[in-house]
Amino acid sequence: MKIGILHSLIRKEEKLLIESLERRTIPYDLIDIREEIFNLHEPGKWKGYDVILERCVGYFQALAVVEMLEAWGIPCVNTAQVARICGDKKNTTAALIQAGIPTPAVRIALTPESALTAIEEIGYPVVLKPVVGSWGRLLAKISDREAAEALLEHKATLGSVQHSIFYIQEYVEKGGKDIRTFVVGGETICGITRSSDHWITNTARGGKAENCPITDEIDELSRRAAQAVGGGILAVDLMYTKEGKLVVNEVNHTMEFRNSIVPTGVDIPDRMIEYIIRVANKSI
Repeated sequence: MKIGILHSLIRKEEKLLIESLERRTIPYDLIDIREEIFNLHEPGKWKGYDVILERCVGYFQALAVVEMLEAWGIPCVNTAQVARICGDKKNTTAALIQAGIPTPAVRIALTPESALTAIEEIGYPVVLKPVVGSWGRLLAKISDREAAEALLEHKATLGSVQHSIFYIQEYVEKGGKDIRTFVVGGETICGITRSSDHWITNTARGGKAENCPITDEIDELSRRAAQAVGGGILAVDLMYTKEGKLVVNEVNHTMEFRNSIVPTGVDIPDRMIEYIIRVANKSI
């Protein structure tokens, strides 16, 4: 068995995955996609891998590589289809809705004018998000029309692809806390609560991680959300509304987990490698 790990940076997460592979004496290669050239006519070295684990930071580049590898019949974790759904928030929301999973109300608009109409249709406050992005970056909580007009004008003026689609989400008053669960191969292996005085609770933005007991409700909704986007190795972000209803906010397909190992007591990278081995064994 041989495993390839696609990366652009080697973070703490990748180091932990490497340690797990080395403990198991499983051969692996670190593959920096920034240095690769792909001959679409000939897979070459890629046919030597039983499975590829995608751990890149850049979404669009990673997706392009996984699409090429899958076209050559090489199993990838996660799959290109999962990346297409999870890497774009409008696709994630659409998949969750189609599966009947409770999620905050969302409107998509393509111009500042229609975005303003959509914002006022949902009602203030709302959260404006980029459709592609992570770590809680470029999120904005909009509390009134004046702020909405100013922010929409800024996004229109910036003019990049990141700002050309307006993803407008109902603001959920979650009491400064949300939940992230880790679902690997259809099993909810653990979860954390993320708490912050700021309305953005991501640990990358300073949120405090604590162990979250996995209740039947959290387990069931986490597994359903993971299945809705195609399964694999996923982090599911959930939150309770002020009425006590549990909803799914987002699903992440290349999650960070360094801050979740100690609070949960679960060896997350080892569980990930166990799943990757299962995928590889199916291809051998």
